[in-house]
Amino acid sequence: MRYNLSELTEIIRNRRTVYPEFYTDREVHREQIEKILNNAIWAPSHGMTQPWSFSVFTGKGRKKVSEKFTELYALYTVGDKFDPIRAERVKSRPLRAGAIIAVSLNRDPESKIREMEEIEAVACAIQNMYLTCTAWGLGCFWATPAFIYTPEMNTFLGLKTQDKCLGFFFIGYVPADFEWPKGRRKPIEYVTEWVEE
Repeated sequence: MRYNLSELTEIIRNRRTVYPEFYTDREVHREQIEKILNNAIWAPSHGMTQPWSFSVFTGKGRKKVSEKFTELYALYTVGDKFDPIRAERVKSRPLRAGAIIAVSLNRDPESKIREMEEIEAVACAIQNMYLTCTAWGLGCFWATPAFIYTPEMNTFLGLKTQDKCLGFFFIGYVPADFEWPKGRRKPIEYVTEWVEE
């Protein structure tokens, strides 16, 4: 065996979403973010298109995310659907994170690769980010509010028309006594069909 499969399995099975409400104010350092992103870019991509891009917000940059989230939530959530509690959460979460990474699909309009396959590649990159944070003991959260798929968000992130923001990835330290959420999955027998002949 080339690597410790037990340790890898533990990292995969202990990956969890941890919301920014649970983060401390401990700084997430640039070197850590670079390691997370360097692991992200080793995700598979059909045709080696490597269709991902990242915008990293730290320090005062997190306030820009908070302001844009607040603006777009108000713009796209009208009437009875507007929830003041959710609006406050949309505003406060970026300020509670140690770092926020906008993860986007940068699509070559000439590409022969299907858009869905490019989206899947970016999702694999995000999974690599999750697993790296898990190994480090960092809390993380992949947020995909509806307003990220808007022209205004593309403008905010400097994306072209054919590009798409696929999520904001929040990272932060958790307290030493933080109780990591437990997970469960259906056994493979419920989701697997074996074809042997």
